[in-house]
Parts: sequence; C-alpha cells; structure tokens
Amino acid sequence: MAWAKMLLLVAAGLPGLSLAQTPLEAAVSSDVRYLIGAAYRYSPEYFGARQYAGDIKPLWAVRWGRWRIATSGSSGLMGFGRETVDGGAGASRELFRNENFNLGFGLRVDSGRNSRDSESTQGLPDVKRTLRGRLFVGFTLAPSWQLGGSLSQDLAGRDGGLVWNADLRKQLFRSAGGELNLGLGVSGGNGRYMQSYFGVPEGPAAERLGRSYAPGSGLRDAGLGLSYTRSVSKHWVCFSSLGVGRLLGSAADSPLNQKPSSYSWSLGLAYRN
Repeated sequence: MAWAKMLLLVAAGLPGLSLAQTPLEAAVSSDVRYLIGAAYRYSPEYFGARQYAGDIKPLWAVRWGRWRIATSGSSGLMGFGRETVDGGAGASRELFRNENFNLGFGLRVDSGRNSRDSESTQGLPDVKRTLRGRLFVGFTLAPSWQLGGSLSQDLAGRDGGLVWNADLRKQLFRSAGGELNLGLGVSGGNGRYMQSYFGVPEGPAAERLGRSYAPGSGLRDAGLGLSYTRSVSKHWVCFSSLGVGRLLGSAADSPLNQKPSSYSWSLGLAYRN
C-alpha cells in the first residue's frame, strides 16, 4: 500500500520530516505517565443495528516520551490540559509536531466481529482478530478549530481492509479546568472492509435477510458529537459525550442496516499521575 510505504519512509527519517528534535521536543517529558479509570457507553450493537446495549469498559494508558499504549479514549484523557495529541487506541508514536501540525503512527489489535454476538449477524462469516497499522495527522486551523484524519490498514491480511476517517473539531468553551467541544466526522473503507462488515454472501444468512449483498468501497458513516471534559483535581479527570450518527453509501444499502440513524452517550472517570 502506498500509505504504508510513506509511513516507512517517514519512520526512516525522510528529509523534512525527521524524528530529530522538533520545536516542541522540550515539551515532551521523558517521565512515565499513566492513567487508569472506567467508562460506561450506551450505543448500538453494531453499525446499523436496531438493538442498543450498554457496557462498562476499563480505561488505561501509559506514555513514555513520544510512545503511548492506551485503550480507546484513554490517550486523549491523559493529555487533557497538557497537550492535544491523541494517538488513539493501541501503541502509538508521535513522529513530528510543531505548533500547527502533528504526524504519527500506531499499531493496535482489532477484535473483529463474532457474528454470534448479535441475532442480526448470525450465520455471517466472522471477521477475524487482526493487527492494524494506523497513520494519523492533525492540523490546527485556528485557535479553536482542529482538523484530523487517519488511515488504518489490516496488516495481517485477515479481511479487515482499510478504514479512513476525517474529523473537524470546534472548541466551544474552555475554562481553567474544563472544555466543551463539538465535532463533525466522516469515515469510510475499501471494498474488503465493507464486504467484511456490511456484505452478505450467498447462504442461510442471505435467505434470512432477504438477499445477498456485495458492497463496494466508499463512505461508511457520518456523525456529530458533543463532549465535555473536566479536571476534577490535579489527578482526577472526568468526561461525558453525546453523539448522533447516520450510515451512508453502500453501508446504508446493506440488508444488515436495520436503522440508519443512531445515537450514543458515555460517561467516564479516570486517575492520572
């Protein structure tokens, strides 16, 4: 993949984007930082599901210099009020950063999909657990506007495919201890990803759903979210979020799509050193 080759060149020290000292190198501490907590999330069982479910998930993250290992949503909480770079879930490494731009890469384990977990997906092929590589970038457009994007590729060849997303965030309010943000995002995938998660091959599942379906590459969904994060004390941070979303393109045309529009909300609390 072209993007993977670019990532290797960057990691090797491509001129102009070196891993050498950047203008903000001194701001990145070599001390070990960690975060531990928990979050409750209520959302659809899968993209397009009519059924909703809530669960409590652990939050944890560890950072040493520009390296991080974190669960989903933890990395940004650890850096809240201290920095704006969020490498996402898994292991990540910031490659370059200045006042208006950052670039990094990461690796994470994608759990895939067990089709027996939902009545709607029973009989469909499981999506195997795999290793994903992720390239992410961020731009500060104005003091309260940020644009971000990422590419995430299945590196083990287990039909996970390529997923991309782009998001625009507006800071609506900020005080000494809290921050309110509004975000708009859109995501999509290549043909292999869309077939794995929204396709319906010939067989019993196709008969139950009324038809088989082979989606192509394109948009997956768009969403709008509102989030509030607050430092309760020097070490404790809490957050809440509310989001709405809608499936698009070939994902919306899938017979697995029971309800194209959805909502979700979450609450969390974490301790950081």
